[in-house]
Amino acid sequence: MSIVDLVIEAKPKDIGDGFIVRRSLPHMKKRMVGPFIFWDHMGPFELTEGKELKVRAHPHIGLATITYLFSGEIMHRDSLGNEQPIRPGEVNWMTAGKGISHSERAQYAGKDEILEGIQLWVALPKEYEDVNPSFNHYKEKSLPLIELNQNKLRLVAGSALNQSSEVPVYSDLFYFKVDSLKNSLFEYQLEENQEAAIYVIRGQVEVESKSYDPYTMIIFKKGERINFKSLVDSEYMFFGGEVYPEKRFIWWNFVSTDKDKIELAKQNWKNKKFGEVINEVEYIPLPNE
Repeated sequence: MSIVDLVIEAKPKDIGDGFIVRRSLPHMKKRMVGPFIFWDHMGPFELTEGKELKVRAHPHIGLATITYLFSGEIMHRDSLGNEQPIRPGEVNWMTAGKGISHSERAQYAGKDEILEGIQLWVALPKEYEDVNPSFNHYKEKSLPLIELNQNKLRLVAGSALNQSSEVPVYSDLFYFKVDSLKNSLFEYQLEENQEAAIYVIRGQVEVESKSYDPYTMIIFKKGERINFKSLVDSEYMFFGGEVYPEKRFIWWNFVSTDKDKIELAKQNWKNKKFGEVINEVEYIPLPNE
């Protein structure tokens, strides 16, 4: 019996100005991996004069966003008054809860620069969907570093391998950035109600005698003992956690167990009830349904 549930090959999409994202979740065959409900690989994107990342103010409910960069810098601004740059190896964790709006921008700073990173959403447990919004930023040195079988695992968020990140999660989850040497083995035992996946950034990994290249997400079956190896020096993200008992609805930037909350969020954004994003005048209008 295979330990692999699904393999997703992320397809590149230009969202403007040559800025490429590769979206793996939600997928038509798999909407979530544990509590993770959205997965975008941003870039690599060259910031040059006249080419900048401009994600105007937009709203969220019912989720937390995690931004983790490999290179470059992004300025986060939100309706709580936070204005925080994020740099490689650092973490921005924004809890939307009952509602928040924010923007993300990366500007040309006088020299060409490559911007690349992962942005994802974690659906909040039903009992925490309406918590007050909040924002937290963490430096790389505050995140636990675990060395295991020639793998260096940076614990971005959650708890695993007897370590816990300071990032304030609301459910049972783990999220690692892994740097592995050629022929290094990786093993991990999932709990009965946990799902997990790896996403290859660079290099090549082998799972059950099959090799996988960058931009591939390999999702493992719930409760399995995971094992694979790196065929060359590689970088990948390893993530997962508990599977929620309730279905999640997702529409635009809104996630909830209750469709009525999503309808209310639509009206609140139309009526400018999410609050203004600090030092931001542009915003993304509600999409046509």
